[in-house]
Amino acid sequence: MARSRILPSLILVAASLAAPTLSHAQSRNAAPHAQTPASQTQAQAAAQAQAQSQAPISPSAAIFSLQGEALAWLQGLVKINTVNPPGNEVAAAKYIADILQKNGIPSEWIESTPGRGFLVARLSASAVADPSRALLLMAHLDTVGVDKSKWSVDPFGGIVKDGTIYGRGVLDDKGPLVANLAAFVALKRTGAHLSRDVIFFAESDEEDGGEYGMKFAVEQHWDKIACGFAINEGGETVMKDGKVWYVGIQAAEKVANNVSVIATGTSGHASMPTKNNAVVHLAAAVAKIGAYDAPVQFTAVTRGYFEGLAAIEDSETQKWMTSLESSDRGEHAARYLSNTNPFFNAMLRDTITPTMLSAGIRVNVIPSEARANLNIRQIPGNQINDLVTALTKLVNDPTVRLDVQAGGREASPNSPLNGEFYEAIKKATAQSFPGAAAFPMMSPWATDSDRLRLRSVQAYGVIPFPLVEADYARMHSDEEQIPVDSFNKGISFLYTIVSGFSVAQ
Repeated sequence: MARSRILPSLILVAASLAAPTLSHAQSRNAAPHAQTPASQTQAQAAAQAQAQSQAPISPSAAIFSLQGEALAWLQGLVKINTVNPPGNEVAAAKYIADILQKNGIPSEWIESTPGRGFLVARLSASAVADPSRALLLMAHLDTVGVDKSKWSVDPFGGIVKDGTIYGRGVLDDKGPLVANLAAFVALKRTGAHLSRDVIFFAESDEEDGGEYGMKFAVEQHWDKIACGFAINEGGETVMKDGKVWYVGIQAAEKVANNVSVIATGTSGHASMPTKNNAVVHLAAAVAKIGAYDAPVQFTAVTRGYFEGLAAIEDSETQKWMTSLESSDRGEHAARYLSNTNPFFNAMLRDTITPTMLSAGIRVNVIPSEARANLNIRQIPGNQINDLVTALTKLVNDPTVRLDVQAGGREASPNSPLNGEFYEAIKKATAQSFPGAAAFPMMSPWATDSDRLRLRSVQAYGVIPFPLVEADYARMHSDEEQIPVDSFNKGISFLYTIVSGFSVAQ
C-alpha cells in the first residue's frame, strides 16, 4: 500500500514555518518576566542577525553562490547509488530534502513502495493555488547501471578531475536535477515575487518504466504536482568551436516498444543438421529486419528541427536538409542524412534495433526455439501493430512470429511550438548564449514528460549544460561527465529560464 510521510528531518521546520507570529503586545503579555536591558540587547542582536541571514539577495549573487554549492550537491548525490533496479531512491530524496530544509523550504516524500516514490516541494505565488499556471521542475533520482571496469574513476565517487565532474547520473539525470534544485533555491533566496507556483519534483523509477515514480504520482497524487507547464530532461545544449551552437528543446518524444522475434523448429543432435533449425531461421529474420528502413515521416516538431538546424549547418548538410521534402531529391537527401548521423535517421522514421539473442541449452543440441528482441521507437501517432504486420511480411517465414511485449507506452501529443513557455525558453537562450539558435526536437529516447503531455501539460525537455555531441553520447555509457564550467553555465541558464517565466516583472 502506498503511503505518504513527511521526512523526519523536516517536521520541525514545517512546524516552525506554520507557527503563528505574536504581536509585540501579545509577546509582552505572554512573557512571565520582563527582559533586562542586557537580555533585550542580545535578543535584538539575534533578531537582526536572523533577519539579515534571511534577507533577499540579488539574483546574480544568488546564482554565483549557488554554482559552487550545486557542484558539491551533485558530488554528494552521485555518491548515493540509485542504480535501477533496485533504485532505493529514498536515500537520495533525504539528501535533497536536507538541502531544502537548510534553505527554509519544507518538502514531502510520498512513498509508492518501500524505499521508492517521489519528493515534492512548492514555492507558492499566492494563498490560492492555480494549477493551470504552475511550473513543474522535474527530474529523476534513479540511474542505469555501470561496468566499473570501463571507467577511469569510481562512477559513484563524485570525482572532479581536470575541471570535469565524473559519475553515473551527472547527465542523466542527477545533474539536471541539481540544476532544478539550484534554480528553486535561488527563487527562495532572492525573495522572488512569483507570478505562478513553482514545484520541485524528484521522482523514482524513470529508467525502468516509471511504475513506482511518475505513473504513481500522476495516477494517485496528481494534486501534488498538478501544473500547466513543466521542464524536464530530453533536450540538448550543443557546443561547437567553443561556444553554444544551438539549444534543442524537446517538444515530443518517440514511443518505445519491445517486440519478440520467435523462431521455432525441431530439436535434435547437432551432429545431424536440419533445414528447420530455429537459430538459422531467426538469424535470417533478424538480418532482414536489421536492413529495413521504415518510411520517412515529418511532424511539426521534426520539420522545425531540420529547418532550424539547416540554418546553422555547413553548406553541404544544409543542401540536403532543405531538400528533404522535395519530390526529386527527398529520398536521396534522407538516405544521405541517415548515413551521416544516426540521430538524423532517428528523427526521420520509426527505428527497429535488434538488441538481444537467446537460443539453446547445450553446444551439441539443436534448439527447438530461438528468440531475439527488437527495441522499437516510433514517431508519435504510429501504431505498433501496423509496424509488426509490415515486418512479418518482410520476414516471410511461417516458422517465425513477432509478439509485442507488454509494457509499451502510450503515445503523447506534441507540446506546442508557439506557447508562452516555449517562447520563454527561446528568449532565455538568446539572453544566456547570444547568437545561439533554439528550435524544437523530438527525442528518440523516452522521458517521463509523456505522462504530463497526456494531461495537457506544456512539457519541454532542456539539458541546460553546454556540451559537445561526444559528451551526450556518454549518457548510459562509460565515463559520464560534465565540465565544471559547463555545469556552472547550465545552472545560470536554467535559472534564467525559470525566473524569466515565473517571476513577476
